[in-house]
Amino acid sequence: MKKIAFISILSACLLSAFPQEKTTDKGLKLFHSIDLPDVKGGFDLMAADVNGKRLFLAGQDNHTLEVIDLSAMKSLKSIPGFEEPKWVVFRPESNRLYVSTALDGKVTVLDRHTYQIIKSFTFKEKCNNLRFDSAKNLLYVGVGNTFGSISIIDVGKDKIVGEIKLSNYPKQFELAGDKMYINVPKTNSIEVADLTSRKIIASWSVKGAIENVPMGIDRIHNLLFVGCASGKLIVYDLKTEKAVAILDISKDADGIYYDSKRSQIYISCGEGFIDIIRQITPYNYKSKTKIRTVVGAGTSLFIPELDLFILAVPKTDQNLAGIQIYKPVND
Repeated sequence: MKKIAFISILSACLLSAFPQEKTTDKGLKLFHSIDLPDVKGGFDLMAADVNGKRLFLAGQDNHTLEVIDLSAMKSLKSIPGFEEPKWVVFRPESNRLYVSTALDGKVTVLDRHTYQIIKSFTFKEKCNNLRFDSAKNLLYVGVGNTFGSISIIDVGKDKIVGEIKLSNYPKQFELAGDKMYINVPKTNSIEVADLTSRKIIASWSVKGAIENVPMGIDRIHNLLFVGCASGKLIVYDLKTEKAVAILDISKDADGIYYDSKRSQIYISCGEGFIDIIRQITPYNYKSKTKIRTVVGAGTSLFIPELDLFILAVPKTDQNLAGIQIYKPVND
């Protein structure tokens, strides 16, 4: 692979934070960096247009949606006017972007090509996490700050069609079959919702850890991965609904992704590391490595179709904002 010249201040700073000898053979290799010098503060979640090679990144503190060209490896556009964007979903069949915002409690729908607003949905409080059910054409929205619920949008009808009430505000959640698994950090629990009745049918106590925020899923083995800010990864078997493994990880986990091709898990942590966990068997795991990043860089996205892992780096007193793009390395 060609050696990439890093000429900007951000790249120079980050090159020292990502030593090449520590990323060439331990799960992820730093491939490229893209500066976002006009972005202030940190990021929340992102989405990818795989066919169009576009990345859509929520500039949470900058109140913008950042558009990145993953083919040319450059910033394309910064779209202002979002009241603390939190999460982004892209739907290729409709060429629509869905952006949730916290300060005004909205989900805004944009045209993927023109980036013009098509429609917006307003909720009672902060909107955060989004998940799309392609089989039912439903978008699930995590809502709440003083209360908690999952609101449901029928994207075909452009209409809010239901709600699942929770014990408190939700963080990340996942869909699996006819169930939804929701991290509720305030009660240190995972609430299980039946998607047919739209009611909570179970609540699992997250033991031995606090502040369960990120969540990932292994659909091949029916496993749920839950990360906790205190520095724990808990693996649940969705068939038995039991925890089958608990591992120590870096603190302030914010993104968890399962790489089924390599049987490993990528966890981006605000403490300043990407933790890579090897799945030996569905019930047996081993820490593979920790790649040093930047403190506060917790937002990430794994795009299996493009074989890319992307880490968002916030602006701080030490560095400018930007993204780091990694490629998985086969053992």
